[in-house]
Amino acid sequence: MLPAPAAIPALPWLAALFGACIGSFLNVVAWRLPRQESLLRPGSHCPRCGTPLAWFENLPVLGWLWLRARCRHCGAAIAPRYPLVELLTAGLWVAALSAQPGTMGPEPQPLLLVLAGWLLLSWLIPLTLIDLDRLWLPEPLCRTGLLLGLACTAVLGWNQGAAMGRELLFHHLMAAGVGLVGFEAVSALGERLVGKPALGLGDAKLAALLGAWLGLTGLGLTVVLAVFSGALVGMLGRLTGRLGKQQPFPFGPFLAAGGAAVWLLGKDLWLAWLGGLLLPV
Repeated sequence: MLPAPAAIPALPWLAALFGACIGSFLNVVAWRLPRQESLLRPGSHCPRCGTPLAWFENLPVLGWLWLRARCRHCGAAIAPRYPLVELLTAGLWVAALSAQPGTMGPEPQPLLLVLAGWLLLSWLIPLTLIDLDRLWLPEPLCRTGLLLGLACTAVLGWNQGAAMGRELLFHHLMAAGVGLVGFEAVSALGERLVGKPALGLGDAKLAALLGAWLGLTGLGLTVVLAVFSGALVGMLGRLTGRLGKQQPFPFGPFLAAGGAAVWLLGKDLWLAWLGGLLLPV
């Protein structure tokens, strides 16, 4: 029997520490993967002068503060995005300790659920960063994330009994298919009506990934949250002049944020909240 997270008092501190270290690696993934560079070799180095970084320069957040946001060899600026991603990952890992997504059966094993949450939330971060940088969602990341979602669903489901395992896996497989086909259909409809795709094919693959983790109800809630938040940001961007009238902007980050919100706060909370918002008593 695996221990419950509550039985490990130091777990929040360990989660924050390891989450920050994982965030440091996710920064590397977001930088190197689009450039088709190895994620492991060479070691961390300044992208401007190529000098390898000492261990203390690689410390999450602290290294950036100690260096005063500049490479100590060539003086190149180090973007604040690096420590922010490390802090974000640390915060998400701590939040995942108490997450009850309601998408993995009625009684998932607590520690297995935490491990699954860490994996999902960490997987979404490089996808978000790459889409923000490149308007591109790498297919290998989406495909592998989908398979990991189905694998976690199977493990958490079968841990609650064979019948629950089969039911969860079927529903999550169906949600992944609905996400993929539904988004591709919306994109094709947009191309027919306005002459260009309404969504990128990468968004369809990310929707399939989220369906594999969250099931059909969770995916539906994710899409609702993504549409509302994306529309709000797009409207504000155009009103302030930061976005041009026809300028595209990535939808993947809104899907990822919606999926993370559903996992962390639970589908039941979002159903109640959105139901009260749309159908006030």
